[in-house]
Amino acid sequence: MSRYICPVKAAFRQQAKIRLQFVRSFTGEFQSRLLMTAMGSDQLKRTESYVINHTRRIPPDERQQPARRQPCHERLPRGGRQNPGIEVPMKRLEVREVLEPRPISPPPQSSNELAMAAEPPKQPPPPAPPKDSKLPAVRSGGGGAGAASGSAGKGSGGSGSGGQGSAGSGAGGKGGHGNVKPIAVTLMPGDGIGPEISLAVLQILKAVNAPLLFEPVDVTPVINEKGIQTVPQAVIDSMQRTKLGLKGPLMTPVGTGFRSLNLILRVLFNLYANVRPCRSLAGVETVYGKVDVITIRENTEGEYSGIEHQLVNGVVQSIKLITRPATLRVAEYCFQYAIAMKRKKITAVHKRSSMRMSDGLFINSVREVAEKYKDQLKSSGIIYEEQAINEVCLKIVANPTQYDVLVMPNLYGDILSDTCAGLIGGLGLTPSGNIGTDGAIFEAVHGTAPNIAGQDMANPTALLLSAAMLLRYINMGNYADKIEAAVVKTIKVDNVRTMDLGGKAKCSEYTQAVIKNLG
Repeated sequence: MSRYICPVKAAFRQQAKIRLQFVRSFTGEFQSRLLMTAMGSDQLKRTESYVINHTRRIPPDERQQPARRQPCHERLPRGGRQNPGIEVPMKRLEVREVLEPRPISPPPQSSNELAMAAEPPKQPPPPAPPKDSKLPAVRSGGGGAGAASGSAGKGSGGSGSGGQGSAGSGAGGKGGHGNVKPIAVTLMPGDGIGPEISLAVLQILKAVNAPLLFEPVDVTPVINEKGIQTVPQAVIDSMQRTKLGLKGPLMTPVGTGFRSLNLILRVLFNLYANVRPCRSLAGVETVYGKVDVITIRENTEGEYSGIEHQLVNGVVQSIKLITRPATLRVAEYCFQYAIAMKRKKITAVHKRSSMRMSDGLFINSVREVAEKYKDQLKSSGIIYEEQAINEVCLKIVANPTQYDVLVMPNLYGDILSDTCAGLIGGLGLTPSGNIGTDGAIFEAVHGTAPNIAGQDMANPTALLLSAAMLLRYINMGNYADKIEAAVVKTIKVDNVRTMDLGGKAKCSEYTQAVIKNLG
């Protein structure tokens, strides 16, 4: 009997299983259609939260390689590959800045008087500056101008003692004697006290018979046809022709939408290295005694790249740009400079602990160059080290003699260079040079001081020492030695000082005192 019942039970179980599968499939289909209908009619209100299971992201470390986007060589239209044979051009977006016209103080003299202040007039168009003089922007401490001139491969007397800098100028400084064609220099007087200190410097250069011919230009910002702020075309044409520039202070109003004119000039002419020697000037007493620190900073990238935008109302994003080619370029200049100037130590400044990728790329690139010059550094007795920016700021105000040459990104260099200027008496005594691939601009880094503009109270020392850097840059170190010796004698011996140095002399009186001591 059981053999007849067992097949019946098996048939019932099979039917029940089929019905259960049907009910499940029907229920699932019904629920899915009901859900789609409810979502289409906005009647479904989702209250439960969905849990998405995913793998935990591993935090980055120094060994992890950053993700790299593969280049796309074919531009596809939206919606997929519709016309594979037609290339769709890429649209470039431009950011238009809303700018206001910048007022500029009229110079006390006309442009013709500024041009006539430098001799000789009515000369044929001068040649471009020599291309083999890219390094000597600042003389070394013991060799006078000869160390600067000799480093370019043209001087043989650069081993003179510190007290005989003029005698040690070597063959590299002979370019100033005899019949020499004048070298053209673009003059940007600037704003505020810029025109009057520029005129004072031109008078001193004329008194020392420096073979320079200046072309004064106005750097008032303009808006080009694309709506972007830039400098006038006359400035660009003059710099492309002369490859040299001497610039007074430029005004950049804060909070009015202006982009820094100094930054525009650096990017426009690719002035990648800013060299600022912070050296104590004899006769100017400070609590730190003798200070001799050279700051070299990358000049075109970092936080000063100008890449800023507003995400939402009240949230602004600024991008710090660091690239390997730009870092290698400024590091190459720094190491070549230190070797040529016979310095003792190179310190690379960074903040890699907080900005691993940007400052990490910077310090790794500097290490590559340090490895390249390892043998030359060893033979020259130069030490290479790395320190964080906060550590350098702490130690340099306590004992600046423990540093020699500092190389760093843009923002760190701006902070540290002004800090070092404070150690020697202020920005009014600090020269500066911006070295580029196709030229250089030497400038006074202090402000425009509009409160004393036109009152004959400004101090022209910073721009004058920057002009001395320019002379060494073009292998005319003998003129630079005479100017620096006259400045030291004016301040230390004659005690003729402007108000910012604790004296009462006017700008014109200080200028005449320097001219008197040139002999």
